[in-house]
Amino acid sequence: MRHWSESLAACYLRSRGLRLLQQNYQCRWGEIDLIMEDKTASGSVLVFVEVRYRKNVRYGTPEETVSKSKQKRILATASHYFQKHSLEDRAMRFDVVAITWPNYAPSVTWIPEAFS
Repeated sequence: MRHWSESLAACYLRSRGLRLLQQNYQCRWGEIDLIMEDKTASGSVLVFVEVRYRKNVRYGTPEETVSKSKQKRILATASHYFQKHSLEDRAMRFDVVAITWPNYAPSVTWIPEAFS
């Protein structure tokens, strides 16, 4: 099920030049919230994005909730996506978009290359 924070993250990243390829990609190893393409001067990079939301940061920031086990599931799911779409030669990276909602206004933090 898509959470509104994923739509906000997709809009935010599109406004920064990334192109949405797929949302909520699932396989037996896990789910990736957003798969995007970032075209750079040297080519294009597939970006696997984990979106995390917290209403406030009283108990920690959203990005702190991306545990090592969550990262492993994302890496396995991305590997499945690469194999399924024959993309072994493409560059990739793993980003996190952290969203909070303090004082009734969303706050978005984009962390490129959050893990590998």
